[in-house]
Amino acid sequence: MAIKVLAFAGSPRRGGNSETLLDWVLETMEKEVAVEIEKIAIIEANINPCRGCNLCEKLGRCVQRDGMDTIDEKIVAADLIILAAPIFCMGINAQAKVLIDRAQVFRSRKYVLKLPVVPPERKGKRIGIFLSTAGQTWNYVFDAAIPSVKCFFNVIEVREKDIYYLMVNGVDEKGAILTHPTAHQDAEQLASTVIRDLRLRLGE
Repeated sequence: MAIKVLAFAGSPRRGGNSETLLDWVLETMEKEVAVEIEKIAIIEANINPCRGCNLCEKLGRCVQRDGMDTIDEKIVAADLIILAAPIFCMGINAQAKVLIDRAQVFRSRKYVLKLPVVPPERKGKRIGIFLSTAGQTWNYVFDAAIPSVKCFFNVIEVREKDIYYLMVNGVDEKGAILTHPTAHQDAEQLASTVIRDLRLRLGE
């Protein structure tokens, strides 16, 4: 069976630093045997913000009919979920946060309705990756984004210990990451490591 990779490009700036980092990861994974990759640009995915109505606690789904209708299913089916998002004003950017907020549906299924997010045999086998870039060089620039990322992966049934991170600061202008001394190599190494980890988990 092929490893299913679902990747989200979270920035509103197409082809920017965080999406370039994502593309480097995906390019390495594409060279692997039996890996299926789908990349979704959130800005083009027709995802509305969460309304906070909490009806998903009764329905097990969102009352809004938009791009999340099919994305929810893809999240459940994926073995690897990648979220690439830049830091805006010391936090995760708005478009990526909309995706995280709409994952409230999975929180409702898991904790309120007591429904499985994935079949029991797949629990503990899924992996998440968070890729991020920031213009600032402060070593704490990513700190505010991490709790939201952990929450997102937790509700979609990816354990905290199964989240990989690659975060690159000091890259502001579009294309700045292209001259970063280690980012490309780090992305390729991360991709290879995660696919190897997934093959072991899935018994392939």
